This record gives sequence, structure tokens and C-alpha cells, in this order.
Amino acid sequence: MYSYLKGVVTEIKAGSVTVEVHGVGYHLLTPNPYLFELGKETTVYLYQKVAEDEISLFGFATAAAKELFLKLITVNGIGPKSANGILATGDVDQLAAAIESGNAKFLQKFPGIGPKASQQIILDLKGKIDLSSAPAMTDAMTDVEAALAALGYNAKEIKKVLAKLDAKKPANELIKDALKMMLK
Repeated sequence: MYSYLKGVVTEIKAGSVTVEVHGVGYHLLTPNPYLFELGKETTVYLYQKVAEDEISLFGFATAAAKELFLKLITVNGIGPKSANGILATGDVDQLAAAIESGNAKFLQKFPGIGPKASQQIILDLKGKIDLSSAPAMTDAMTDVEAALAALGYNAKEIKKVLAKLDAKKPANELIKDALKMMLK
């Protein structure tokens, strides 16, 4: 399972981007490829879908978008392609607010989301979206997240510690601080 990639965006197409990492180009399906800049090094947050007849990588410009995508695909009847379509607006905060406020009409404007699906999204996710407290994920914070995950800490523990860290510090100091918090 992949968490993220750091690389250079080499191609932008409708619905996808290609990110080159150490000479390998990764084709990533993305809700809004135009959030990425051609030729610029960037961090892309990933979800890997493995099915009987395909392996797909979905890429997101922010950790918050990936988090909301992961919540959306837990809803009965919403798969990765539908969730990608919902996130195509690029406004994660507005989408989260619509779910929290029970705004079914807002959700119905997305392709393939009718009255039943919008109500199911609200029913399943209302009260479970906490994107406002997510810290800004700098490259250093992403490194801390990856280091803690590699050490076996679960996502909930990591999220709690990341929220307490000073994102302005370099990665090596942040990792030390995070480990001190984990050992308390």
C-alpha cells in the first residue's frame, strides 16, 4: 500500500497526472488534475485500488482530500470512481460542510449521485468528518507521518501527534518531538 509520492509532474491529462519518481512514471487518477503544476516537484497522496482485473492509483493534492475520499468509499454504493467525481470540485471544506449540515441537494449536483446516494452519504458520514483540525501537511510533516507509520503506529495515534507538532521545524526535529510524545 502506498501513502504518498514525491516527484515531478510530467504529464497532466483530463482525469489523471503522471508523476515521475526516480525515473519511474506513475499514472495517477485524480479528481482535479489541474491542481497540479507541470514540471514542478510535488507530494501526491495516494490510494491504491486492487481489483480482480485492475490495479489503479488515485492521487490527491492534499491529505485532507485523500482522507475525505477514504471516507466516501466506505459509503454503500460509492466506489473510487464516484468518490473521485465528487471530489472533482477540489473544495474539500465545502463538501465536508455539506455532509455535516445534511445538504443533500449540494451532493446531488455530482454525476451519478441521486437522492438515495446523497442521503446515504449524509447518513454514513455525518459526524465522522473532522477535517478542520487536520494540520497543514508540509513535506516535513509528511516525512514524520511516514516515519511513524513505518515504526508501526496507527493512523489515529499519528494524527493526534501531528496536530501537536510545530510544522515550521525541520523533519528530523519533528520526528524526535513526535517520538517523545508517543513514548509518554
